[in-house]
Amino acid sequence: MVPYFIWLVLISVITFFVYGYDKFQAKRGGWRVPERVLHGLAFAGGFMGGWIGRPVFHHKTRKPVFTVVLVMTTVMYVGITYFFFLK
Repeated sequence: MVPYFIWLVLISVITFFVYGYDKFQAKRGGWRVPERVLHGLAFAGGFMGGWIGRPVFHHKTRKPVFTVVLVMTTVMYVGITYFFFLK
């Protein structure tokens, strides 16, 4: 159980910083992180970092697909947590 939650925290921290890096690159016109990478990080467990990174960096807030992906991954991981650890 503990490694699972450590994983969620670590991948969320990584996701948060990747959102910040992508926003930084967007402002300076540099190489961007592909959207599929940001979505992949959410599916890998970084949904919390995505939720926090969006308002902190004001990034990807106008793209509905990011909200959909974050909602889907949040529901998925809440379900996984309940089914495997709380049931």
